[in-house]
Amino acid sequence: MRLEGTAHPVRFAIGTGAVGLGLVVALTLAGCAPAPEAVPARDATLTPADSSTSAPEADPGIAAPTAPAATALPADVDPDSDAALAWDALMSPVGEYAAAASYLAVLDRFGEVEPYATILEGELRHIDALTRQLDRAGIEVPENPYIGQVVAPTDLQAAAEAWAEGEISNVALYDELLAQADDARLVTVLGNLRRASLESHLPLFEAAAAAGGTLDEMPAHTP
Repeated sequence: MRLEGTAHPVRFAIGTGAVGLGLVVALTLAGCAPAPEAVPARDATLTPADSSTSAPEADPGIAAPTAPAATALPADVDPDSDAALAWDALMSPVGEYAAAASYLAVLDRFGEVEPYATILEGELRHIDALTRQLDRAGIEVPENPYIGQVVAPTDLQAAAEAWAEGEISNVALYDELLAQADDARLVTVLGNLRRASLESHLPLFEAAAAAGGTLDEMPAHTP
C-alpha cells in the first residue's frame, strides 16, 4: 500500500478490504492484530482529504487528533449494531485510521525509525481486517481522513512515552467494544486487536521510551 500526499511515501501490501485518544500528553495511538483470516494482498491508496494542504508543523502532541466529519457513523447504520462497533474501532480518534496517520506523520518527519515503521505495517493490515467486517455489513468505508491532518511530536522520546500510555487506553477501548459485540467474527477481530495492543505494541513503545525514543532491533514478527 502506498500512502500518498506526504513527503515520505511508504509502501505496504494489505488485504482485500477498502482505521479521541483520551491522553492529554500525546497525539494518538492504536492497537493492531493479525487479521482473523488470510486474504490475497493487493495495492491500494490512501490520501488526505486535501493533499494540497501543507503538513502541520511539529508539536509536542498535547491532545488527540480531532475526528474529521468523515468519521461520523453513516445515518443508515444502527448505532447499536455490531457494524457500528467495527466502525468505531476503525474511525474514532483512538482507532486504526488515526493511528496509521499518526505513525506516518512521525515517519515523514524523522525517517524510517522503529518501532514506528513496523507498527505502521501492522496498522495497515488491521485497517483491512476491520474494513472487511464493514464490507460484510454493506457499509462503504471512506479513505483515511486523518492522513495529513495529524501533527507529529517534536521528538521521538515524547512519542514513545505517549504511545506507551496510549496503548493502555486502546486496550480499554477494545474492552468496551468487546463487551457489546455479538457477532463471532467481529469478536475475533476485536480480540486480536486488543491482544496486539497489550502484548506487542505496548511493550515495544515502552522499550523505545527506555532507549531514548527508538529501537535498533525489532522482533521477527510484530502483529
